[in-house]
Amino acid sequence: MLKELSVNFGNFLLSLSDAIDLASPQIASHQMRTAFIAWQIAIAAGLSKERIENLFIGALFHDIGALALEDKIKIHNFEAIDFEAHSILGESLFETTRLFAPARKIVRYHHTPWHQWDTIDRPEVIDSQILYLADYLERKIDRNQYILYQVDGLKEAISSTSGNLIHKSIVELFLQISGREEFWLDLSSRRLYSILMNSGPFRRTELGYDNIFPIAALFRNVIDFKSRFTATHSTGVAECAVMLSRLFGLTEAEVKQMEIAGYFHDLGKLAVPNTILEKPDKLTKDEFAVIKQHTYFTYSVLSTIGGLDQIAEWAAFHHETLAGSGYPFHVGASKLNTGSRIMAVADIFTAIAEDRPYRKGMQRDQIKNVLQSKVDNQVLDKKIVSLLIENYQEISTAVKAKQIDSRELFEKKFANIRTQ
Repeated sequence: MLKELSVNFGNFLLSLSDAIDLASPQIASHQMRTAFIAWQIAIAAGLSKERIENLFIGALFHDIGALALEDKIKIHNFEAIDFEAHSILGESLFETTRLFAPARKIVRYHHTPWHQWDTIDRPEVIDSQILYLADYLERKIDRNQYILYQVDGLKEAISSTSGNLIHKSIVELFLQISGREEFWLDLSSRRLYSILMNSGPFRRTELGYDNIFPIAALFRNVIDFKSRFTATHSTGVAECAVMLSRLFGLTEAEVKQMEIAGYFHDLGKLAVPNTILEKPDKLTKDEFAVIKQHTYFTYSVLSTIGGLDQIAEWAAFHHETLAGSGYPFHVGASKLNTGSRIMAVADIFTAIAEDRPYRKGMQRDQIKNVLQSKVDNQVLDKKIVSLLIENYQEISTAVKAKQIDSRELFEKKFANIRTQ
């Protein structure tokens, strides 16, 4: 029997921030490095513990509204892009979660230059300006050159923004901390995750299910809203998995964790370009090879969060098969527990029922035939597929109802922003 969920908040935040930046070596740990810079400036500014924590969360996820990998890379490389769109979308995503909501304005204005403000006296202006500097600095760093060789040039680059892009008082705070080699070496260290985990904000804060769940729901939206074609997918998978879990007789604690696993199961798709996700034709061998990494990344991120070990397996093994022919781990029946088997059925059922760029969603008889063929070929568990088929109408109705709610949220709050 599973225990009630409990995770370290700092560990949880750092791993999820890392997930967003897995997409490319060019942006790896960008938000974590930005959060470190902002944290150090905030300490030098003498900000309150609450403001430092909100700024840290905002910095760790400031690019959360740049849903497509292609957009993330353009932003990082200072290419022309609509900065307002991803800042507004980031704010909208932050608003959906109580623990993130206090940082929403910091994210909203982290690309707003100083000359567009009329005062530095409001907390949201100071904090967003700190994040502006931290983000700007991190993007200026050449990752192929030793960091201490770059210090003078980076300090000059930030100094040149004083009074125009960034308020002079924020620049002065940066110049104070930038004289320490330790600052730069920590910033560029491969151990930055560990440094922030052990010394940063939230290192002693524990979260239970009631706080983990809404953050998982936020990431469900980040994952699914990358594409109109997947805008309700994780919602559907989670609901199907929940219903199958109850029918199978899992405990309520297990059912709750299954829902979270459903929300996170495609976390690794944050590393997949939208050109592949939205391709209207059959994927090439190379494109499918890129797709195959997504469950690996789901596992590699979730397994670094203490307390989510079982959720990591349930979420990441949904493309494994009983015969061992799945991907990316090629585990077989002996290593696929009930939760993993339920998630695999829920994912396939939801996927084939949905419209995709290359086909319309299947109808009931087609879905049953596909699921039965996968049982026959030792892909899916016979008992779980039978549970779905025996309770098809109830499960299908519940899944569609949840997906309608998710679609309405997407269309009402995010679709227009995303396509600007």
